[in-house]
Amino acid sequence: MATNIIITKDTGADTARNASHPPARRLPGWLWFVALWCFGVGSAVSLGFAFKLLMNATLFAVK
Repeated sequence: MATNIIITKDTGADTARNASHPPARRLPGWLWFVALWCFGVGSAVSLGFAFKLLMNATLFAVK
């Protein structure tokens, strides 16, 4: 049993439109991992610092 394969090519307006824009650059997977890891660590540190400031403000307000 044979499978029919049809190959089409873009012509006309699609080709002209794609020629004006260069292909988008993609970041490798390991760079996404490093960027998201740094964002997570930075978020955790800043949240901890904000919590520390809040605790110090409320602790000294009670005394």
